[in-house]
Amino acid sequence: MGFLMPKMPAMPAPPIAPAEPPAYNDAEKAAEVKRKLDAIERNRMGRESTILTTYQGLDNQDLTTDKKTLLGA
Repeated sequence: MGFLMPKMPAMPAPPIAPAEPPAYNDAEKAAEVKRKLDAIERNRMGRESTILTTYQGLDNQDLTTDKKTLLGA
């Protein structure tokens, strides 16, 4: 009674091997990473550069805070 059983389907084609990853020159890749890190470091300037105090107090001792001034004059 083999005529009642379906035939076996054909095997699918084997998968194609993935392409080789691009080869990077070590010096070229290091230069690219250094450029990115330098850009991040340049953009890191933020609030810290505007703060005039340290853990010991004001950096500039010539600043006076006890005298009232007119703003905008």
